Amino acid sequence: MQEIVQVVCTDRPDRTIERDEEQLLAAPHPNPFPVKLWRDHDPLTVVHMPQEYTAQPFAPPRGIYENDQVRIEWQTMDNRQPFYHRNCDVDEISYQIAGERTLMTELGVVEHRPGEFSRLPRGVAHDNYGRRESHLLFYTPAPAVEEREAVRRSEPVFPAFEGWEPGALNEAVTQCLGTPGHDITVFPIDERRLLEQVYTEEDRLQVLRGSGNGVTWLYRSACFRLASVRLSAVDGRVYRRTLDADEIQYQISGRRTLVSQRGIVDLGPGDFVRIPLGVAHTSISAADSEYIALYSDRELPQIAATAKTAEPYTPQLLAARRG
Repeated sequence: MQEIVQVVCTDRPDRTIERDEEQLLAAPHPNPFPVKLWRDHDPLTVVHMPQEYTAQPFAPPRGIYENDQVRIEWQTMDNRQPFYHRNCDVDEISYQIAGERTLMTELGVVEHRPGEFSRLPRGVAHDNYGRRESHLLFYTPAPAVEEREAVRRSEPVFPAFEGWEPGALNEAVTQCLGTPGHDITVFPIDERRLLEQVYTEEDRLQVLRGSGNGVTWLYRSACFRLASVRLSAVDGRVYRRTLDADEIQYQISGRRTLVSQRGIVDLGPGDFVRIPLGVAHTSISAADSEYIALYSDRELPQIAATAKTAEPYTPQLLAARRG
């Protein structure tokens, strides 16, 4: 089998190494010296957030992974967000998992459907109206840029959605990745005036989608890259090792087995997993599957509860997954 060595946050070409799979996944030979030369590492852990909507009161987004430059959140809504939000320091990228969501901004309105991404530039006020929906949020220091052409753009829309009436709403200005408790100021606004700002702006939000098999690069900033990945049935004979970034994977659809030097774990829709930089890994799948891959140039710790943990590699376990 082969291992592909990647540096994903640059344009450096990949390298390919021939490997023996059993040695790649096995425990190291015993240490011949009386001092400890390497650490014991924990197996991969999986976070799960349901894709199916369940009724619940409005709550702030749930943090999944976070460092001082990147934050990943999951949110579910069947209502209006109760305020407009303006980021001082970050671009905010969203991915629509399920349901419908109206994104209202000074740069126009987007009606989000499952499978769509959009990026809110730093300093653009925005609000959401969700209908039995869930979405992901990715925060990164501005500026981030799109790496592919948009499928459509935001537009002036009045009323913003059926039944919309301008309300007595606040605007919250935040820093520090928009996390709770990092508001700078909150004040009342004229919602209609805020949305009519679109007529004085040239910029528009760009809506992206993944396309085709393999990796579709979507966004890039100084500290991260974001892609969608579509796999056909695959037997996991080619491994990848990323030298410059932690990789967060979010399973959109289909089921697959993630095989790594930190264990073997089955992934289904709604599962997140973090693969530390330098860890070789591959996927096994009997049918088509799709996931999001985010690459952070520094460690991106998990802050949500663990749903399951990878099993240690054995030849028998791997053979059963390929079976």
